[in-house]
Amino acid sequence: MSDLLTVAHNTDLLRELEPVVARELDRHLATAREWFPHQYIPWDLATTFEGPLNGTSWHPDQSPLDPSVRDALLINLLTEDNLPSYHYAIASHFGRDSAWGTWVHRWTAEEGRHSIALRDYLHVMRAVDPVELERGRMANLSTGWEIEQPTPAHVLAYVTIQELATREAHHNVGQAIGDPNGTRLMRAIATDENLHMLFYRTLCTAALDLSPDLMTRAFADVIDTFRLPGHGMPAFRTQPARFVLSGLYDVAVHHDRVLVPLLRALRLMERGNLGPEGEAARDRIGLLLEALAGKKQRLVELRERVARFPAVTGCACEAVRRRTP
Repeated sequence: MSDLLTVAHNTDLLRELEPVVARELDRHLATAREWFPHQYIPWDLATTFEGPLNGTSWHPDQSPLDPSVRDALLINLLTEDNLPSYHYAIASHFGRDSAWGTWVHRWTAEEGRHSIALRDYLHVMRAVDPVELERGRMANLSTGWEIEQPTPAHVLAYVTIQELATREAHHNVGQAIGDPNGTRLMRAIATDENLHMLFYRTLCTAALDLSPDLMTRAFADVIDTFRLPGHGMPAFRTQPARFVLSGLYDVAVHHDRVLVPLLRALRLMERGNLGPEGEAARDRIGLLLEALAGKKQRLVELRERVARFPAVTGCACEAVRRRTP
């Protein structure tokens, strides 16, 4: 498909999806539950940090949370902190007018409370070095983030996968956190992410009916190149081993609990309305899923080997034992 034709089809797609966006926005507003970050923080556990108020310096031993959980919470928070870049990227593709713009602003407002609540929780629990956290936030926001997908169809596919992936990441951290307050908070955040995913998944279902070849190719491209939005941050690069071995988010979760159920819900692998381009893209998706399944099996085998050496891997090994599929 030529570039000019692709642009035209994407423009038509956004316009044709406007009634669906309006309907799903009304459904979302009727379904979403209002919640307040300050009510989820155990403030009575808070102590003053070092600095102008002469508090206590931070040390890793002060937190009861598992190191792999602390890594995940740090990465999750720094990812949420980049909300200004996400808003700009999505608004640039979907626009700020009509129901599209109303949705983008609402989504941004709901996402904003995630970083507020996570930061307060991490500080109260002394789960991360607050200086490292603030420097990481400054570095991330100073660098910014740009969506790697070229068209609105690609962005729709990306945000649908990303919202489901984020839901799973927050849910898994909540299950592993070992603190009822943290579990309650992560459940509230994961619920938001799930509603956002349902909104986008419904749009993708409608888009697949309107432009099946265009959307199938978009999904193939996104699955092939998918990276979580926090992939560029230093914490994401320097703490991967313990994070991946913990199973809080890895290739197994991405394959089994994100891509496979999403593609099943969209009925993408069984649609009969595809042309030659769509069929080729669907074949590519099948090959990509096979490759991910192979990586998943190798990760399981790696966990089994690592788990035999607890003296080397320490508490990360314990997390592996608990969460190995």
